[in-house]
Amino acid sequence: MTKYPKPASSFAPLRYPVFAVIWGATVLGNTGSFMRDVASSWLVTDLSASPAAVSMIQAAATLPIFLLAIPAGVLSDVLDRRKFLIGIQLLLACVSTALMILSYYDMLTINLLVGLTFLGGIGAALMGPTWQAIVPELVPRTEVKSAVALNSLGINIARSIGPAAGGILLAAVGAALTYSADVISYVFIIAALLWWPRPKDADDALSEKFFGAFRAGLRYTMASRPLHIVLLRAAIFFAFASAIWALLPLVARNLLGGDATFYGVLLGAVGAGAIVGALVMPGLRARFDADGLLLGAAIITACVMAGLAAAPPNAVALALLLLLGAAWITALTTFNGAAQAILPNWVRGRTLAVYLTVFNGAMTAGSLAWGAVAQELGIPTALLIAAAGLAIVAILLHRVKLPSGEADLIASNHWPEPLVAEPVAHDRGPVLILIEYNVAKEHRAAFLHALERLSQERRKDGAYGWGATEDSADPQKIVEWFMVESWAEHLRQHKRVSNADADLQNETLRYHTGPDRPVVRHFLTIDRRHRRPAKS
Repeated sequence: MTKYPKPASSFAPLRYPVFAVIWGATVLGNTGSFMRDVASSWLVTDLSASPAAVSMIQAAATLPIFLLAIPAGVLSDVLDRRKFLIGIQLLLACVSTALMILSYYDMLTINLLVGLTFLGGIGAALMGPTWQAIVPELVPRTEVKSAVALNSLGINIARSIGPAAGGILLAAVGAALTYSADVISYVFIIAALLWWPRPKDADDALSEKFFGAFRAGLRYTMASRPLHIVLLRAAIFFAFASAIWALLPLVARNLLGGDATFYGVLLGAVGAGAIVGALVMPGLRARFDADGLLLGAAIITACVMAGLAAAPPNAVALALLLLLGAAWITALTTFNGAAQAILPNWVRGRTLAVYLTVFNGAMTAGSLAWGAVAQELGIPTALLIAAAGLAIVAILLHRVKLPSGEADLIASNHWPEPLVAEPVAHDRGPVLILIEYNVAKEHRAAFLHALERLSQERRKDGAYGWGATEDSADPQKIVEWFMVESWAEHLRQHKRVSNADADLQNETLRYHTGPDRPVVRHFLTIDRRHRRPAKS
């Protein structure tokens, strides 16, 4: 078995006060959110016994994230992240306040519950990419993976406490007071964000606007092959694994004969298992790579679903959900860590939003699909089908390896400033960049292979078109060309080029012959003011 270097302590990021305070406040906030969710999930079973109706709550919570995560990621990259997060917390507090008031006056209906859950999902959609994007601002780069794991641990600490507390409160004092606990929890998060001494974003003449940033994020996503692998594997895993979350309220009530308190205890067992999983994660990472961890998480999740389909005794069900929690945090931290490791800071919020879109799209579609299957074939059959599917695809996809994330993505700043005869307006474009190489015939194949690899970096950093041409009179003269949408975008491209990109560029330059470096030219669209001859 391959041995991997032992990672640093999972708790090392807590040495940084800002991270520790925000992390602690987030645990309290998530505890309140889980109390709210367990109340909503149980209330819907009182309002309707239909599996399709119950799965609608899960879908209503995740659909907004699927729809809005990418625009939210753009906003996280162009707005002040601290102020943006504070505004989102206020929105979520209003949603929980509405749930509290409606439940107190016994006015909640299926439609209102689904609608407010959807509105809460909008808040979660706006918050998710921003919350993940601030991690590199709170800890050094070497601690980012540990900080990501700690965030997942914090969620599962809340999951171990919140659902059980919510179930107990719901059974003892009703839904209104359960929702009120969530309202109070937002006070801690807002206070921590107000305390965070985040430096004001510096004024930048090249700062991106919403739609330009949106396009740049999509270009990066479309060109990043490592990201495609993460997204593919995450989508398939969560589409099958969503069955357990969509049907768990009905499993607790119909298969296991439990009440609201027992349902909360089941969710608490998931959280407790996740805590154990987080504590042993450093040791597991020292023994297994990311692909091995994901395979194990998928097989365990499949076994848990198959075990619950058999309607086991309650003690066995609790043990199964402990295992589910450990497997779930393993999958979440592995996927999230892989995504974080391959993203440069300039596009982090947008591309994490794409990851969240895929994650929640898979959860939403899966929840609706498994609810429909359970409606037609029964809950046990739906769980068995999902378990078998998850195990099969996990084995098949084990050969599609996750990216290692070892590339140096720090900006290299090695491109010289482009030569201009006179100042160029930032919005002028598109811009055509030509790079002229001289390549000997015997090196041509190797050069073109290196150039093709470099083309992916050009596209990720802002190019929307790329190609290579040769001189008909001199085949050794090869011109690489690419286009960007504006002069400002090309100047941003200069700042985005990473050390890993520089290494690829140097590999390409090895095949260039001649005393000087390749000639670089920039061509601008002719200004409209000069297209027509002046009137005499």
